[in-house]
Amino acid sequence: MPSFNQSIRISRVTFLVALIGLTIPTAVLAGPGESGHGHGGQAIGEPGKATKSTRVVQVKLVDNAYEPESIQVKPGETVKFVLRNEGELLHEFNIGTAEMHAAHQKEMAMMMEHGMLSPTGVNDKAMNMDHSTMPGMGNSMKHDDPNSALVPPGQTKELTWKFAQSGKIEFACNIPGHYESGMVGNVKFQR
Repeated sequence: MPSFNQSIRISRVTFLVALIGLTIPTAVLAGPGESGHGHGGQAIGEPGKATKSTRVVQVKLVDNAYEPESIQVKPGETVKFVLRNEGELLHEFNIGTAEMHAAHQKEMAMMMEHGMLSPTGVNDKAMNMDHSTMPGMGNSMKHDDPNSALVPPGQTKELTWKFAQSGKIEFACNIPGHYESGMVGNVKFQR
């Protein structure tokens, strides 16, 4: 029979295992037909081909804001986004639901903690190393989801996305503190 101190240690280990289980990237839990950080069975769309896009939307990323603040799309439309970071900080353009962004924010915080990301850029060496030895990380911790792009200051990236038929979808920056500071916009479906 374990002593009282051993029981406390076992309870702490059980708690930590449960906590780590809650931080598993939700992309692993995505159902069939979902892309990116799937959550709750709601599909947000899928990666699109630039050649199939119906239009190009220019998005300016400035420190903790997007221009434009909202985007209108047709159900099932494929849009090519040209993302230009005119701010001084690293920013992200991530398409998803509020729940997906909340889960991704935890991953982004972990990437910052482990030096994979800094306030102004991506540490490619740290991003591509074996993370399986780091507590709570697994080897799959990378920022390579098709619904998301990291854009360092002064750079331009492209992301092409075929939207779902409907849903409550946002685009957001999930770098720690940015979403909370208002770097989030709405995708509005035209009828």
